[in-house]
Amino acid sequence: MPLTPVLTDFIPPHLVVNTAQAPWLQVVWPGNPRVRAVFTSCAGGVSVGPCACGQGAAGAGMNLGSHVGDDPAAVSQNRRLLSAALGGAQPRYLRQVHGIEVADLDPMNGEIPEPEADAACTTRRGVAATVLVADCLPVLFAAPQGRAVAAAHAGWRGLAGGVLEACLQAVCDRAGCDPAEVQAVLGPAIGPEAFEVGDEVRAAFVGVHAQTAAAFKPGKPGKWWADIWQLARIRLQAAGMSAQGIAGGGLCTFVHAQRFYSYRRQAVTGRQAGCIWVD
Repeated sequence: MPLTPVLTDFIPPHLVVNTAQAPWLQVVWPGNPRVRAVFTSCAGGVSVGPCACGQGAAGAGMNLGSHVGDDPAAVSQNRRLLSAALGGAQPRYLRQVHGIEVADLDPMNGEIPEPEADAACTTRRGVAATVLVADCLPVLFAAPQGRAVAAAHAGWRGLAGGVLEACLQAVCDRAGCDPAEVQAVLGPAIGPEAFEVGDEVRAAFVGVHAQTAAAFKPGKPGKWWADIWQLARIRLQAAGMSAQGIAGGGLCTFVHAQRFYSYRRQAVTGRQAGCIWVD
């Protein structure tokens, strides 16, 4: 059975703003030392205005999204800072559309346009599968011995549609392993105290996996409070993953206004990243 990954705070060398409130996170992968991964926060960059870091635009922000109205020069600088913080690993970004497509990063280079996909998988060293989020759930996957790694962006539509299962299958296909051998980490996302959804969202999950009913708590008539981390765990275990191999969850982007961007909290805001690569 795979060992459980561990998340710890991480302050990259360049981060000098809001270090007490907004450190990044890094992942330790027991038994899988070639794999490295980070979840960024809103801190450590140069973005200002709606993409600044912290409630009330307290400090310059680490916005990595090129589609949110930020200054393109700021986004480019933030992306350079991210690459440096990854020790030279090269993030590969996606045009995310809340679907289930998994991009194969192996044949791609920096000259190829960003693929339209909501997950990415690679076996190449120094290539960081990267997803951008601001309430949606980032999930990072690692095969044994770092034979393949992947990142998935899961809002409720992608999660219900099967993006995590598709990403897990891509990892297993490339690494030649079983789902029960894969490790995964669930990153910061909107928590169940803030993620209010309608009957149609609950039905999209419960109609496929009846056990996902446990992830919804009743709210106002026709509304539910959804636990996106529990939904992900249920779906991944149904796809064959070991509960022991899944870590993370519990860090809410909506609540932690000094640390994370949140679309539901701010509407116009930046994007943080989940990145995984083989060193």
